[in-house]
Amino acid sequence: MIRNSIAAACIALAAQGGRAGAAETLEQAFREAHYMVDVRARYESVEQADIAAAADALTSRLRAGLETAPLHRTSLLMEGVWIEDLVDEYNSTTNGHTEFPVVADPADFAAINRFALINKSLESTTLTLGRQRIVLDDSRFVGNVGWRQHEQTFDGLRAQVAKTAFKADLTYANQVNRVFGPDSPQGKWEGDFALLNVARTLPFGTLTVFDYLVDTGDAVAMSSNTLGARLTGSKPLGSISSTYAVAYARQSDAGENPTSYDESYRFVEGGLAFAKVGVGLGYEVLGGNGVAAFNTPLATLHVFQGWADKFLATPAAGIEDRYVRASYAFGKRGRFTSVSAAGFFHDFVSDAGSVPFGEELDLQLVARTERVALTLKYSDYRAQSLHTDTTKLWLSVDYAF
Repeated sequence: MIRNSIAAACIALAAQGGRAGAAETLEQAFREAHYMVDVRARYESVEQADIAAAADALTSRLRAGLETAPLHRTSLLMEGVWIEDLVDEYNSTTNGHTEFPVVADPADFAAINRFALINKSLESTTLTLGRQRIVLDDSRFVGNVGWRQHEQTFDGLRAQVAKTAFKADLTYANQVNRVFGPDSPQGKWEGDFALLNVARTLPFGTLTVFDYLVDTGDAVAMSSNTLGARLTGSKPLGSISSTYAVAYARQSDAGENPTSYDESYRFVEGGLAFAKVGVGLGYEVLGGNGVAAFNTPLATLHVFQGWADKFLATPAAGIEDRYVRASYAFGKRGRFTSVSAAGFFHDFVSDAGSVPFGEELDLQLVARTERVALTLKYSDYRAQSLHTDTTKLWLSVDYAF
């Protein structure tokens, strides 16, 4: 029934196309289209203590597409992706090279990355129907996993309402296209995915409440409902600027998940910035009871709990991440419009029992021009009671126009 509703919405969008718009003909809409090209080449190496061979991956990604000029306030977005591997001494999870550590970048395929109708007939409202990129808040619960070569996208209908101090974002999707690619048995999840995110700007910050339903038969242990709130803000302290973020959520099983559980998520972070220096402290907890744990299967997981990606799946005992971060902005250097450095140190322990998991150091240097970004990135995870020692190194070049 819900899938039929999406089809009906598509017809409704087309019907609204009879109203006033920017382009007068379909030919004009394509002639005045905005074209997009995004190229990335990246080298990634992984040394993992429990695997004798080190991984070496040199991959390239080309994304190209266009968004037509609006015709009767409706645009068409089309984008394809092509990924190749020049050095494939790594386990992509689909290439059969299981003697190497995992680098979750599938290669040697072309696919539709985004294909959607975008309609703005309603005041302050954007409706998007089809395959699309969705990033909510800081991507802790819903994101596009943009770090990987094949990003995560959603097939569904999304409504976004944006007013001066209020925003609402509602999505129903029946498929999630995951980073592992079309050849992987875990390359897509079908089911019911309902994502509600509402934000209000207040004098002291932005308050967001959210409710995310994940109901998929392709990964029943991930089926859950997550209800929570997030508050973020900033305040000047003389020449120093301060930022803060706090969040809380409860998650319970949903759909056909065979495990009954109810776990919490807690997060607090504070930061200070002065001149070119930024520092911060953070504390994040994903609860676990030893059998089941709070999980975030639609998140951009690489951004959280260390870049070594040792905790993509929450341990059954849950996890506490206590971290410190620092950054420095070098500003303009030579031909680069900006050069910046950042670092994190994480201390991981279990939520249940406070068992030490391990520690991790992450470092990054980024140099940018108007269209090019050069990234040097390093991660070093030192295991105590979970996983194994792992070091990763990335060299990346991004070009977009």
